[in-house]
Parts: sequence; C-alpha cells; structure tokens
Amino acid sequence: MPRLFTGLEIPENIGHSLASLRGGLPGARWIDPENYHVTLRFIGDIDGLAANEIASMLFRIRRKPFEVRLQGLSSFGGKKPRAVVASVAPSRPLMELQAELERLLQRVGLDPEGRKFTPHVTLARLRDASNRDVADYLSVRGYFPAQVFTVDRFVLFSSRASVGGGPYLVEDAYTLSA
Repeated sequence: MPRLFTGLEIPENIGHSLASLRGGLPGARWIDPENYHVTLRFIGDIDGLAANEIASMLFRIRRKPFEVRLQGLSSFGGKKPRAVVASVAPSRPLMELQAELERLLQRVGLDPEGRKFTPHVTLARLRDASNRDVADYLSVRGYFPAQVFTVDRFVLFSSRASVGGGPYLVEDAYTLSA
C-alpha cells in the first residue's frame, strides 16, 4: 500500500541554501535536502487501484506556473515544538492550487484535510527539544534572505511508512502551463 501526498519540489540551489541552516539544535533530526518539499495535500496509505485513480485524476488540473517565496524560519507545535520549518508566503496561485487538489481528492472519497493549509518546508523534526532551545536556534538562524522560485509542476510523491523525513519518490509529475 503506497503512502502518497502531493507537493512542490524545492530547486536544488535553494535546497543547498536551506541545508546551510542545519545544526545547532539539540533534539533535531534534520531532513536531507533532497527530501525538501512543500506538501500540498497528504493522501495517506491507499491501495493500488485508488492510487492509480488519483494519479490519473490529477492530470485534470490546469494552472499557470507561479512563484513561491520562502521567507524566514519558524517552528510548529507551540509549547511542545515538533518541527522547524522554512515559511512559505501563501500566494493566491499556491492557495488556489491546494484548494483544487483538496476538492478533487474529496471527490475521489478522501476525507477533508483536518488541518488548515500552512505552506512550509520542513527542515527538522524535533524530539525532546525545549522551547528555549528552539527559540535560541530561531534567534540565531531564523532570518535568511527570501528565496523565490518558479513552480512549473506539482508532483505526486510516495514515501515508505517510517518515522518521517523521506526518502520521497516522485511517482508522477503534473505540468503547470499557460
């Protein structure tokens, strides 16, 4: 049973730039740069028939290429931080693509996504990291010059059931064109 999700790939040069922010945070499990991505919609563990139906249905999406802007670092998890992320500015084209994916996947029978879409790139998963350690890390490394790249496709990723952080495989790619 594959575990699937849709997402945006991060260009290699931006991945290298983000990787330079690694280190200096106790309890962090750093994601390998080749696994950086922006998740658009988590699909989950599904059977092969449903996976094929989803993969073919995603070709219906017709969107233009758009820019994505990474700006600054933050953490998820509130009082119990669970991840350090690069924030993604929520542009209209990005939000509309994600909403269309959500609608299509619900039509196939998936339950609605339970969390509000907050675009980001996960850099590290945290285990037993204190608020103080995360705050100290963000105060030193949290600012970096905005990184902008053009998205001309989104992809269907698969991952193995694991603790997280990859490896992620591109199962199919869907071109965005004018």
